[in-house]
Amino acid sequence: MDIRVDAADGVGTITIDRPAKRNAMSAAMWRALPPLLDDLAADPGVRAVVLTGAGGDFCAGADISELADIHRDDESHLATVAERALAAFPKPTLAAIEGYCVGGGCQLAAACDLRFAADGARFGVTPARLGIVYPAAATERLVRLLGPSAAKYLLYSADLIDAAHALRIGLLDEVVPAEGLRARVAEFTATLASRSLLTQRATKEIVDAAAAGAPVGDAAKRWLAEMAASGEAEEGAAAFLERRAPAFRWTSPTR
Repeated sequence: MDIRVDAADGVGTITIDRPAKRNAMSAAMWRALPPLLDDLAADPGVRAVVLTGAGGDFCAGADISELADIHRDDESHLATVAERALAAFPKPTLAAIEGYCVGGGCQLAAACDLRFAADGARFGVTPARLGIVYPAAATERLVRLLGPSAAKYLLYSADLIDAAHALRIGLLDEVVPAEGLRARVAEFTATLASRSLLTQRATKEIVDAAAAGAPVGDAAKRWLAEMAASGEAEEGAAAFLERRAPAFRWTSPTR
């Protein structure tokens, strides 16, 4: 398998491992990603997930030699199915990016909650080089993330941009020196794993709904009820007053 999954200290890591092709995603790899995400979502010991690439690159996109299989109609497009599964993953997700993050690789990174990159990373959304139409779901996500002008810049030109440009337009959340990327990601995900997963899951659902222009009132009420039943807030307050680290134990909704 060209995708590896590891878990330690509350953090699951999905590694795209096809360095001979700059981690280009074959049809089999796109198909494999949603079930792997399902397994991590069901694992109560995993509280956050990192998506990264092996061999110094994140992902160079879809394997062009398998494009006919990957690039189907918009609903069954293999990259779209995988992207939606990643975006819907209920726990925090972070893309740790080195080297090339292009095409379908950028699509995967955009579907993560957060994106940290090495300062030498390069980014591009490249369907205009191939004469294909970028999937509607991916285009919509890119517009929500960057705004229409920056999305058009990337889609019209298919040019690669550097990490500083990507940070400026909102494609990245942090840029760090290449030698410090793994340490920074480990530090940040350790922080995520120590926080309340209930708060994080509620935040993810409500923020994503708000970003899509959907009503959030019902979701907020449901999560407030879950908070009241969970004991998370009581543990957080007790830990604060006792000057100790909280032991948040909530892992999934009660209903």
